[in-house]
Order: sequence, then structure tokens, then C-alpha cells
Amino acid sequence: MKKLAVEPMVTSEYNEWWSKRVNDNILRSRKEDVRSIEEYLQVVSSEIEIIRQDFEKRNLELGKKIEQLEEEKMQLGLDVDIQKSIRTAGLGKTSEQWRQEIQEKKIKADQWEKKFQDTRAREASLGKIEELKEQVGELEDALQNSELRIEILEKSNEQWQEQFHPSQDQIRERDYIMGEAVAQVREVADHLQTLAVQADVLSLKYESELDRGQ
Repeated sequence: MKKLAVEPMVTSEYNEWWSKRVNDNILRSRKEDVRSIEEYLQVVSSEIEIIRQDFEKRNLELGKKIEQLEEEKMQLGLDVDIQKSIRTAGLGKTSEQWRQEIQEKKIKADQWEKKFQDTRAREASLGKIEELKEQVGELEDALQNSELRIEILEKSNEQWQEQFHPSQDQIRERDYIMGEAVAQVREVADHLQTLAVQADVLSLKYESELDRGQ
């Protein structure tokens, strides 16, 4: 399973602020500090939004691939040329004997066609399902990275609160931004769960069809 690279947990804006704070050893005004918190939260929220949009794009692509797989299964056919079976004229067979032989060959051709369709459909289905599960795994990794960023962000906010004692209005504004970020992560998690269920259902469906064909 492919793993997504984990991006740095803090932004360049945060590193720049922290470096200036250590070097200068002078705290800026409370208004400037609050603005830094807001900018940091906005950057993290933007990163989560990018992950969510990428997930929705992949989910749409996977849905189209599943529909295409169903259409290929319905349209797959084997063109059997019956005329080849009657090109051996001059063997002394009657018309009835020819019709009977043609019917037998047609039955055999239908049987081989069904076996071919079952085998090819199963191989294609298993390939699509494995691809789907692999992409689900990638999205799970992305979701875990997002949750880890939220956790680090929450700890960072607790440290800010201890150092600067923000006002009640500032706390409510910070909590609102945090709530938006958490809601976006939960939305991605819900989509991920739906996609995983869809993959399992598709896998069971093709296994059941193969069992009935055997």
C-alpha cells in the first residue's frame, strides 16, 4: 500500500514567529499575538480543505471507474462465427445433420463464452477492487495526518492560552476556527467510511456472482 508523505506539522509563518521571539526575547503586543494565532489556524484550515477536496475528487473518479466496470461487464460479448462450422461441404451430411451439428457447436460456443466472461469479469473486478482498497488506504493515511495536525494545533493553542491569557471573545473566535477544522476532518472521515463500504460490497457482489456461475 502506498503511503502519503507527511508534511511538516508547523508552517513557515509559525517558525518565523518563534525564531523572532527567541532572538528578541521580547513579546509583541497582545493584538499582534492574536493575529499570529489566527493566521496559523487559517493556514492549517487551508491544508485540511485541500485534503478534503482531493478526497472528493478521488471519490468521484472511483465512482466513475465502478460504473465503467459495470458497463463493460454488461457489454462484454464473444462474437462467434457460426458460418465457419458449415464450410466443410461435401461430407455427405443431410441438412438436418448439419443443423444439429451447428446447434451443438453453438451450445459449446455459448458455454465457452460464459466461462470467458466469468473469468475476465472476475479478473477485472478484483483488479478494480484492489485498486480501490489501495486508494482507500492512502486516504486513511491522509486522514490520520490531518487528525495529527489538529491534535498538535490543539496543544499549541493550550500553550498560547497559558502564556497570553486571551480574552473571552478571543477564545470564542479561536474555538470557532478549531470547530470548523474538526468538522472538515469529520466530513472526510464520513466519505472515507462510505467508500470503504462500497469497496466491500462490490467485492462480495462479484464473489457471489462467481459462485453462482460455478
